[in-house]
Amino acid sequence: MTASLGNTILLALALTIFASPLRGQAPLDLVIRGGKVVDGTGNPWFYADVGIKGGKIAAIGQLPAVANGKQIDATGLIVAPGFIDMHSHSDTVLLEEGLAQSKIRQGVTTEVLGEGSSAGPRVGKLKSQSKIVEGLPVTWSTLGEYFEAVEKGGISVNIASYVGLDNAWQAVMGQSYDRPTKEQFAEMQKVVEQAMQDGAIGLSSMLAMPPGSLATTDDIVLLCEPVAKHGGLFSTHNRNEGTGVFDAIREAIDVGERAHIPVDIIHVKIADQEYWGRMKEIIELVEAARRRGVNVQTNIYPYTRGNNNLSSIVPPWAHEGGKSQMLARLKDPKERDRMKKDIRGGIAGWYNHYTAVGGDWSRMLVSGRSQYEGQTMDRVIALRTRGQNPPPDSLDVLFDLLLEEEGSVSTVYAHHTEEDMNLALAQPWCSIGSDGSAFSIEGLLRRGNPHPRNFGTFPRVLGVYVRERKLLTLEDAIRKMTSLNANKIGLRDRGLIREGFAADLCIFDPTKVIDHATYTDPFQYNDGIEYVIVNGQVVLDRGTHTGAKPGKALRHEP
Repeated sequence: MTASLGNTILLALALTIFASPLRGQAPLDLVIRGGKVVDGTGNPWFYADVGIKGGKIAAIGQLPAVANGKQIDATGLIVAPGFIDMHSHSDTVLLEEGLAQSKIRQGVTTEVLGEGSSAGPRVGKLKSQSKIVEGLPVTWSTLGEYFEAVEKGGISVNIASYVGLDNAWQAVMGQSYDRPTKEQFAEMQKVVEQAMQDGAIGLSSMLAMPPGSLATTDDIVLLCEPVAKHGGLFSTHNRNEGTGVFDAIREAIDVGERAHIPVDIIHVKIADQEYWGRMKEIIELVEAARRRGVNVQTNIYPYTRGNNNLSSIVPPWAHEGGKSQMLARLKDPKERDRMKKDIRGGIAGWYNHYTAVGGDWSRMLVSGRSQYEGQTMDRVIALRTRGQNPPPDSLDVLFDLLLEEEGSVSTVYAHHTEEDMNLALAQPWCSIGSDGSAFSIEGLLRRGNPHPRNFGTFPRVLGVYVRERKLLTLEDAIRKMTSLNANKIGLRDRGLIREGFAADLCIFDPTKVIDHATYTDPFQYNDGIEYVIVNGQVVLDRGTHTGAKPGKALRHEP
């Protein structure tokens, strides 16, 4: 073989290898050049171009110039899979306004919906739901119809959803607290089965409040049967996150073990000052279960305050019959006395938000729409009782406020610690979920005084817990936001930067990324998230929302 012929063959081979990532396809739609790729596996970053075609990642490597397509210069930036928010409450918010501003600007490309209650199904004794979408009423009953409504309205993020245990329970039992019969449980299973056929990723429960709290462990195992058949997941807000937290963790593990189903514990925490500092015991319970083959994992948000409702201080029995009956009981002096006794003394098995914060009203911040939004409850009580001597019982002030606000006052509770949260966050099976909604700093979705996690969760992990405190490596933090969540819910083509996967990407500046939202001033976007791409379309361009709505409903497939 002559030298010139050999060189020709080597050149041809090199060109073949160089072009192989494109596999003979037409020119790429978009090439992201020169960034550090953190691919979602947890492996170290590497330099590479990423090429996108037809909404998919088409090539990774040193890519040729793009003739007509768009290019993004990612020099100095991190190119990561789009973040998957493992625990979100944007169900109906996305119908009001599909731009998902506060989530897209965090790098979120997929929101996982449903905690106890889900947007659908709403069948049987649970009335169908309606929302005004672009000036027109939209009504849905099934989870499938909800997915269709969201896609028709247009969304900037993808969504996946659980079927709520509350939905199945109330579809059959309504507002009754009676024990279901065998036949009624069979009807609940049918509701769950239909939702799984519509694409639910699993069953979610919120066991700290009715109707979820009415379900026994045996009941939950029974309702998980159709979920296990479809290869779904059981996701649970524990029955008790305070002094009953260890038994609640054991219950979640028990459900997984008996139902032969993976378990994800929602926003794991120790939310009672009496048990602060004992997160290691939760970790030991999870690790022991995993050693014997139970696939139990958790998610978390990077804050030490949680968001619930002032009505959660009202004992569970007072909620029977729904909100109207609770309000009626709040007007009854005898019922008030009973409530006060139970709130201050506790009820076995009930997670009591009042005692969890030591009865300290200053650790409760009104966060929802109210004349008192942004103020702590000690201040609210002082304002409402000014000049009264003797001052009324603070619980009477609470009851009166709930009556005025029709039974609902969204509230932030300062009930767990940084040390416990950090220990949980560092565990390899603990992923990231915001427990927030897609709000905005202006317009229709600027309302109330929401928890800062709605705006800052993912940038906070990257800016505070990776860059500043070095609790996590960059690669592991991104794994917790991407592939770990994708694997939990069965997304087979997302969560990694890999050829053939959906082109959901987040490009950010690791030296600048940080959250700005606070408890008293939450309506602030973060810094450092430069580009967000959803299904191949640029939705955030140099920090500006493009208005694109390429999101999809990601229906679970067994």
